[in-house]
Formats: sequence, structure tokens, C-alpha cells
Amino acid sequence: MAGGAAILALLVWRVGTGPLVDGLRLTTGWPVAAAVAITALTTLCCAWRWRLVAGGLGVEVPLRTAVAAYYRSQFLNATLPGGVMGDVHRAVRHGREVGDLGRSLRAVAWERASGFAVQLVLTVGVLFLLSWPAPSFVPSVAVTVVVVAGVALIAVPLCLNRRRLSSRIGRAFTSDLRGAVLAPRAWPGILLASTVAVLGHALVFLIAVRATGADVSPARLLPLALVVLTASAVPTNIAGWGPREGAAAWAFSSVGLGAGLGVTVAVVYGMLALVATLPGAVVLLVARRHARSGAPGRTDAPELVQRKYA
Repeated sequence: MAGGAAILALLVWRVGTGPLVDGLRLTTGWPVAAAVAITALTTLCCAWRWRLVAGGLGVEVPLRTAVAAYYRSQFLNATLPGGVMGDVHRAVRHGREVGDLGRSLRAVAWERASGFAVQLVLTVGVLFLLSWPAPSFVPSVAVTVVVVAGVALIAVPLCLNRRRLSSRIGRAFTSDLRGAVLAPRAWPGILLASTVAVLGHALVFLIAVRATGADVSPARLLPLALVVLTASAVPTNIAGWGPREGAAAWAFSSVGLGAGLGVTVAVVYGMLALVATLPGAVVLLVARRHARSGAPGRTDAPELVQRKYA
């Protein structure tokens, strides 16, 4: 939270509150409707990805349940510090339902990690194909280093002999990776779902740019969108705010569009993303109401028995 607060404070000091206010003012009408529709598709893809990974680990989750749980986790991520609390809640709740908390936690971790890996690869690919729209190679180098490090972390354990992986964590890592992520039944769907999800989020970002009235070509905006979305995954934020706005200010400024426009676009995108996750709030309220209505039946029965035999 301190990191996200520091970034926001620095942005207010450098660009003022005008871009923030403009972003809130521009979050209306057709951008909201488009974001809700696109997020419905991306949520379905992410829920399907989670279902594939969870099935590989032996903790099956029905698609309908996965979609509702994913909406709920996105809403919690967008409203709680860190940006990952919703995923933790989703993993713990599913673990209690299936009676295996460890595998459920690993399923959510692998699901998010695999999606982020695909996002990194797509970001690097777009940066190399379209090139950064300014004489700067910093984003390409930074993302390339992260991708190479991630590939190395995955490739090295796979190349090692299982006998050399003496730790339980190492064996679980390779077993999960082979059985749940890289299995023939799983990886094509994971790749497809992650690609559609990333492109959907990028499309919402482009809609946020259009909402500001900026006339910038999609080919020029796509690298900016993917870099900002990658930065927004850093879990040092306040309900999603902080790194995303800082990265947008830096990225837009580096290509001559101005830091103020970058902050405004990031604020519009953040508001669109928040509104699009509101179905998760409905899921959360319905589940809480069901829990309350079912609680008396579970808690009062032992008391009645005790009173009867007392």
C-alpha cells in the first residue's frame, strides 16, 4: 500500500489533480457498456483457464461456479489492497469446498502465473513487431529480461533429473507444471484463454483512450497498453491504483503524448475495470445472504439437542 500511495502522491505532485478528475468525469456512457461486455468475455476465458488447471491438479471446478468465483475475485482485487486478495479468497473458498486447500491454492497460483506468462510473451512480441513508438529500448529490454528469467525458472527444473530435486517443493513444482499447465489436454486451452483475455483487457484500454478524445492509432497504442497492463500486475497497489497510473504516465510521456494524458487514460481504465467487476459484488452479496439463511439451520440444531438432553 505504501508503494502505491507513493506513486499516486508523486503523480499528483508532478501533473496535478486535473488528469485524475478528468478520468473520473469521462467514465460514462458507451465506454462503460463496452467494458462490461468485454470483461464478461475475458472473465469467461479466465474461469475456463482456472478450470483447466484445477482439473489437472485433481480439484475440479464446474465452469458456472468458476465464472461466478472469478467475478467475485476480480471485484475483491479491484477494491482491496494488493490486487491479489480476491485470488486468495477464491483459492481458500474452493479449497474448503473440495476439501484440499493445498491443491486449490496451487491451482489458482498456476492459473494466474500461466496467464501472466502469456501476457509477457505477447507484450514482448508486440514490442518487437510494432516497435516502441519512440527512440527508447527500455521497455523492450525490461520485459525481455523478465521473460527470459521466467523461462529459465521453468526450463531449469524441467531439464533437471527428478532425483536431483530432493525438495518436496521442487517435485511438486515439476509435477504441477507437467500435469496441470503443460499437459496436452490443458496448455492449448490455457494459451487460447490467456491470449483472448489479454487482448480483451488491451481493448478496454484502447476504449479508455478513445473516451479521452485522443486521436492515436491503435498500432501506436497497443504497445503502450500492454506495457501498462504488465506494470499494473505488480502487487504494490491500492485496490489496483498506483503502478498502473505511474506506468501510464511514463509510457505516454516517453512517446510524446504527455504524462497527463497517460494518467487520465489510466484513471478511465481503472474506473471501467471497476464497474465491469460489479457482478462480482452481486455474487458476493448473494453468497453471503445464502450463508446467513443457512447458518441457523446448522448452528441451532446442536443447541436444541443439548437442551433436550440437559
